Amino acid sequence: MRISGGAARGITLQVPKGDAVRPATDGMRQAIFSSLGPRVVGARFLDLFAGSGAYGLEALSRGAAGGVWVEQHARTVGLLRRNITAVCRSLGRDETDLQVVAGDAVKVPWPVAEARPDLVFIDPPYPIIAEVAPAIFARLSELLGQNADALVLFELPGGLELNPAGWACVRRIGKGVRQPTVAVFRREGGPR
Repeated sequence: MRISGGAARGITLQVPKGDAVRPATDGMRQAIFSSLGPRVVGARFLDLFAGSGAYGLEALSRGAAGGVWVEQHARTVGLLRRNITAVCRSLGRDETDLQVVAGDAVKVPWPVAEARPDLVFIDPPYPIIAEVAPAIFARLSELLGQNADALVLFELPGGLELNPAGWACVRRIGKGVRQPTVAVFRREGGPR
């Protein structure tokens, strides 16, 4: 798996072995970031269920200012830190404004109060989506308040629909029911 665009394009990311993590495909990330376009430049991100960190690292490569990754598996956290170091080295930047939180994305504090995220990437294991989505969206509602400009990008199976209270799905990125897709959410009442 590699960074697919931006200044760190081509950097190989380490991915954990086994089935604890299901990395976002290069094609899916390309589609997402193509749809986001220049909105990534200068943005802050929150990457929940981060795994290898691919979503946040792709954002950094494309000009994001910084952000936070949250991952609970200890071995994966070490690998994530190595990926961050490799991408930062390629970008010629230090790791200031970047943070890794080791813990359950539903329960641990998200250290973003000073700089609220503009982009939130959520890629949980598919079997727990129904369980975690309500809690995650409730926390995001508190965190983001009425920030109608923030986008939440939630990877899920193509056949699954989420309808979190206070949020509107403004588009779906992906190829269909049997493939992974990303639902793009905004606070209700925000621009489409």
